[in-house]
Amino acid sequence: MANEDNHPTSTIPGARVDGAAKFGAENRPGDVHGKTTIADGVVSKVAGIAAREVPGVYALGGGASRAMGAIRGAVGQDDLTQGIKVEVGETQAAVDVTIVVEYPAPIQEVADAVRTQVTTAITRLVGLEVVEVNILVNDVHLPTEDQGADDEPRVS
Repeated sequence: MANEDNHPTSTIPGARVDGAAKFGAENRPGDVHGKTTIADGVVSKVAGIAAREVPGVYALGGGASRAMGAIRGAVGQDDLTQGIKVEVGETQAAVDVTIVVEYPAPIQEVADAVRTQVTTAITRLVGLEVVEVNILVNDVHLPTEDQGADDEPRVS
């Protein structure tokens, strides 16, 4: 299968990107002296780093993945791909990002900024066209949630 530009298109049912390959972008147009393979994990890491740079993003991932991330972080092994899911094709990528927004940041503005930041980073650093970035806002973090159990009660 090929699209109107004679580039291969995905043969995987339900794939969101062109020529979805198991190991990333291969045989990109213009590669004359060999091929470059970009692993899905690289795209995930770039997206994760970019999303974390956005003001108003408290954390990435759902509750269970954040708990596991806290354990990994305690032993010095942060997972920069936490909360990120990618689908990588030959020339395109689609990304799903799960975020926790810091209260009182405007949720839609934070989501739009994450979308822009992730798209820019993947396009610039990896060289793939980003066809979509879906944002799932999983939670809102309240500053009062940072207080430990040993804090003085607010009322007596």
